[in-house]
Amino acid sequence: MFLFLSFLLLLKNPSLAQSLNDDGQDVKRSHFPDGFFFGTSTSSYQVEGAYIDDGKGLNNWDVFSHIPGNIKNNDNGDIADNHYYRFLEDIELMCSLGTNAYRFSISWTRILPRGKFGQVNPSGIMFYNKLIDNLLERGMEPFVTIHHHDIPQELVDRYGGWLSPLMQEDFVYFAEICFKSFGDRIKNWITMNEPNLLVDMSYIRGWYPPAHCSPPFGNCSAGNSDIEPPIAMHNMILGHAKAVKLYREHFQLKQGGSIGIVGSTEYFEPLRDNELDRQAVSRALAFTNAWLFDAVVFGDYPAEMRLYLGSALPTFSPEETSYVKGSLDFIGMNFYTSLYAKDCIHSACISGGDRPIRGFVYTTGERDGEPIGGRCGNPRFFVVPEGMEKIVNYMKERYNNMPMFVTENGFSSPQQNDQVQALLQDTDRVNFHKSYLAALARAIRNGADVRGYFVWSLVDNFEWIDGYSQRYGLYYVDRQTLERVPKLSAKWYKNFLANGSSNHNNEEDLTIRSFRNTNAII
Repeated sequence: MFLFLSFLLLLKNPSLAQSLNDDGQDVKRSHFPDGFFFGTSTSSYQVEGAYIDDGKGLNNWDVFSHIPGNIKNNDNGDIADNHYYRFLEDIELMCSLGTNAYRFSISWTRILPRGKFGQVNPSGIMFYNKLIDNLLERGMEPFVTIHHHDIPQELVDRYGGWLSPLMQEDFVYFAEICFKSFGDRIKNWITMNEPNLLVDMSYIRGWYPPAHCSPPFGNCSAGNSDIEPPIAMHNMILGHAKAVKLYREHFQLKQGGSIGIVGSTEYFEPLRDNELDRQAVSRALAFTNAWLFDAVVFGDYPAEMRLYLGSALPTFSPEETSYVKGSLDFIGMNFYTSLYAKDCIHSACISGGDRPIRGFVYTTGERDGEPIGGRCGNPRFFVVPEGMEKIVNYMKERYNNMPMFVTENGFSSPQQNDQVQALLQDTDRVNFHKSYLAALARAIRNGADVRGYFVWSLVDNFEWIDGYSQRYGLYYVDRQTLERVPKLSAKWYKNFLANGSSNHNNEEDLTIRSFRNTNAII
């Protein structure tokens, strides 16, 4: 009877069948190279809280999240996971998992409450010193992101944030303080997190601060979705490149670290089996992934972008090209999903895909009503494990197999269940990570120089405009008490990292026993 019911379930849910098929290969830690980093990721605004404590200034997300209606359930990051006060406990969680790396970001306004227009906050320096020192003491390698979406509100008010070229020097000033304060212990720096996603969400869709957009993408009070995104992106890339130049000229030789940048990456499949949609896939990859990485590797934007955006796409001067080109030691990839791509040059498309800023490509997760993979909590994300192998191969081939790290990969369930026991039994998250890691291992066996994998995220946290409604953590966080409770996925990751099999041999191994102390560490 059980087998019959299982068969019916698979017939009704082909995406589940595909996921189970992908899970068929048992992935083990031994499938990855010696010295490979396995870690977890967070970012400052999403976990720290303490938003005005100990001299911290207001950032753009502090202000944006306090405007009613901007965030689901009017949530905000004022307290978040209280990591600022519970970081030692969180380090113990990491150690209990057996990870050897932790990726976090530095709050710009915890270090510089008013940007360069004020003094350095010694309490902020002290906090990150304690975090870094305790990580190293416990054998955890820090991967430090300097800028992860949050910027001082002062800089927004003065000259509009990343729309102004003045932001480039502000970022370099902030980065220099980080290099001076922490660089003697940090071997892996990330200048920025996902500038390509940030300009999409902030200046095309208008969902992130400063909430700029224009029709057909949205009806914001300010902005131009066709013109502003390339300007903001250009300023971010130049800020990144100038910070890398500074690091290489004044810090890298003495401190012995590496520096890179993280991009949001997606893979695409043709919606229809024809040449037009295959060309649309190439354009989608260029406008999504290569917009950032072509610039910092080759010193110019993709030819496809130059063709369709024309004068709206800024150019680098010869001097700028000299330091933008090759301005990274490694590639950081945040990867969650694959989508279908449809040509909008020769075909009618839903409004938005027919715009130059999208490369005249419409992207979707469905074909004839069927999803490309299992659904996730984010309606734009789907479980497509083979996309991991394909995106890594794409990056390997396009960028001459430069060292890569998967700096984020995670799953939020489409089942919006607030029952704690159901949230703890997250078999879908376990299957997600198993299948994506198996795909990553295949890419590495085929020669991709991937050196680390970071789960998003260590703990359930503030997921930007979704507030606390989307949960990606290995640990559940009680929103009333902020207690951390390990999910089944935490138990699985621990077993995987202990050089064991990714599969569980018996029901007892699959079950997290009830915790009398919800602060327990597995």
